[in-house]
Amino acid sequence: MSSSSPVTTAAAATTTKTTTGAEEGIAVGVGSECLFCEMTKQHHPHCARRLPKRIILVRHGESQGNLDMSAYTTTPDYRIPLTPLGVEQARNAGRGILDVVSGAANNWKVYFYVSPYERTRATLREIGRSFPRDRVIGAREECRVREQDFGNFQVEERMRAVKETRERFGRFFFRFPDGESAADVFDRVASFLESLWRDIDMGRLEQDASCETNLVIVSHGLTSRVFLMKWFKWTVGQFEHLNNFDNCEFRVMQLGPGGEYSLLVHHTKEELKQWGLSPEMIADQQWRASANRGPADECSSFLTTTFFDNWNDDDNDYGDGACEENNLLE
Repeated sequence: MSSSSPVTTAAAATTTKTTTGAEEGIAVGVGSECLFCEMTKQHHPHCARRLPKRIILVRHGESQGNLDMSAYTTTPDYRIPLTPLGVEQARNAGRGILDVVSGAANNWKVYFYVSPYERTRATLREIGRSFPRDRVIGAREECRVREQDFGNFQVEERMRAVKETRERFGRFFFRFPDGESAADVFDRVASFLESLWRDIDMGRLEQDASCETNLVIVSHGLTSRVFLMKWFKWTVGQFEHLNNFDNCEFRVMQLGPGGEYSLLVHHTKEELKQWGLSPEMIADQQWRASANRGPADECSSFLTTTFFDNWNDDDNDYGDGACEENNLLE
């Protein structure tokens, strides 16, 4: 399981087995409980917990608000509809997602989460046209993946000035008057992830253990970026450099052989660069895509250079003092 998510177990396992190699001595439950996952907060390939093959994030199609900001002055944000182009974009996205999830697998299914906004629900309806009924496990409206709240009715000129202030203040922490900051969105996305893992652990997202399950989350640009930030433990500074999704653009987090989700299983490094990921972030995605799970402390550490750039590696300063102390004790 990704290191970004807390693990919730449905029930204690009735029997356990012992792994070999780096994880020797760590019991892995054959039921819903995995002690390796509990200890490391990461998924072990031998764990009986069935994770979705893919988690796909989709931004809604072009909305009337994307086309004309004045729409927000008379229509509540959550009621803003898709444009005709947005409808066509959603249909195309449905066909694209179908191609991804069907792939080489024969026994696959999808489960949808959708923001309650009109434009996301309409996007889901058009995406759904591409899927046979028997391939859809279900769909759930999820309020916590809604758009960032910008306040109520939005006066166009005032919002332009507010957004200019946001650029100076910083996108993540700036809170819109009577609305939310991206940090507020982060908190509710974190709450949603806890519920998502409970759904997975309780088996609510699958009907057949032999199925390859795919989750599709139809949401908004900023919310999707915050989802990725939370999942992959990106910093605020790294978030600030991310580019927004285009309308109906989707990004595929796919499970690698080592039990980690990565954007690089499906996408390319060039795409990740275009999305604003730094070389360190891309290297981490590469590790997640290919690494086999090792000891609990053998994990990607790309954030180290983010926080530390002036190490004290002079062994004499520490080592000699330690030796002198040891000599005094002898």
